[in-house]
Amino acid sequence: MSPVSSNAPHGQSPLRTVQVLGGGNAGSSAHVRSLAEGLVARGVRVTVCAPGEADHAYGFTGVGADHVHVPRSSDPVSVAALRTACANADLVHAHGLHASFRAVLALGGRTTPLVVTWHNRAHAEGPRAQLLRLLERRVVRTAAVVLGTSPDLVDRARRTGARDARLAAVSLPGRRRTGALLDALDLGDPDRLRPKIRAELGSTGRPLLIAVGSLDRHRGYDVLLDAARAWRALDPVPLVVIAGEGPLRPALQRRIEDEELPVRLIGLREDVPELLAAADLALLTSRWESRSVLAQEALHARVPLVATRVGGVPDLVGDAAELVPYGDPAALAAAVVRLLADPERCALLRERGRRQAATWPTEDETVAQVLSVYDELTQPRPLA
Repeated sequence: MSPVSSNAPHGQSPLRTVQVLGGGNAGSSAHVRSLAEGLVARGVRVTVCAPGEADHAYGFTGVGADHVHVPRSSDPVSVAALRTACANADLVHAHGLHASFRAVLALGGRTTPLVVTWHNRAHAEGPRAQLLRLLERRVVRTAAVVLGTSPDLVDRARRTGARDARLAAVSLPGRRRTGALLDALDLGDPDRLRPKIRAELGSTGRPLLIAVGSLDRHRGYDVLLDAARAWRALDPVPLVVIAGEGPLRPALQRRIEDEELPVRLIGLREDVPELLAAADLALLTSRWESRSVLAQEALHARVPLVATRVGGVPDLVGDAAELVPYGDPAALAAAVVRLLADPERCALLRERGRRQAATWPTEDETVAQVLSVYDELTQPRPLA
């Protein structure tokens, strides 16, 4: 793909954009870093407003963007800091519901175009769920364009009152920067990466099942533990490894110990691609997902995936994964047992995964789509 310019007329200053990030999930943070890098390379000035720890973790300044520390809060001090950062922007792009709401508050009374990307759906119950719906309505009715990372998010934005809602082209950021590991995976040679990790995890001589994600209620790990009871009857017994941290860790650990389940919680890990390279199967048990990073990494790594048929998952994976209903431990357990006993099916899913991954947007295509939206909103319109 040929480079996309910022289309700034000769002699005029480059397009000035502000990216607003709440410092939330890893997927949106990595996306903003990738987007900032691509925009800067095309002559766009980028300022990322995010908590300081997000810049330390994702290196926005390292790819040429400016960084302004804005706490993950909607208090008056944070909104004032964001309003100052946006004062000279040609366009503001906010990522996630809470960051978008802060941007709406900061831009109150200004005509600066606001683009919003929804990467996920907020999860809440009771009064908090009602509050989130009110925030969603305020954000989508203010935004010039809402980009949703899955079709159901686009539909949700339209139902909530968005003037213009579109499907976002969102790549899996950073694969080009991962170096030799993913090159090896693309060459189909994960075996040489397995022994050390499998030994570390205690999975030598037994199947290894990997799940990755925060230990929150919507991830469905209670269902995964229910399914793990059925796998104790297999010989050898598969080991389930869950990488992630969160508020449910104590409760999950108690269940694992009390029921003697073949499950290990290993906390946050920065070597998820290596873990996947060592795995026999990847498991995604969430109540809802948009463009699941785990699903994308699993298909890129040619690891058979069993996932819940929810949100954007079916569109993302196509026929390259075994899909099961959410909240059905019997269906999850049965799908895993079938795959472990069927190497031909696993080989078919690996090949389908390779083909499906090739259809996903690249980082260049993601930047090109976003920049085309920016151009629509900032280029002078001819007089009627």
